[in-house]
Amino acid sequence: MSKKNGLIIPCDEANHTCDKTQYREASLWEKIKLNIHLIYCRACRKYTKNNSKLTKLVHSEAVECLKTSEKKKMKSALDNEITGQ
Repeated sequence: MSKKNGLIIPCDEANHTCDKTQYREASLWEKIKLNIHLIYCRACRKYTKNNSKLTKLVHSEAVECLKTSEKKKMKSALDNEITGQ
């Protein structure tokens, strides 16, 4: 079995697959390999847990977005500070 198709994946690939899973872009095989990786990797389990929390927070109704006019005001203030005016 080649390393490309193996069940054991490195952490960077596991994190990428975790991100894809959050957006429902991961294949079944990728999800299987991720779950196997999560069995033995504490750091990636924590990354996955935090990623899930962040996704839930972003999709929750408690998130308030700035209005376009407020964003423009902030951009203008930032530009003024950068140029030193």
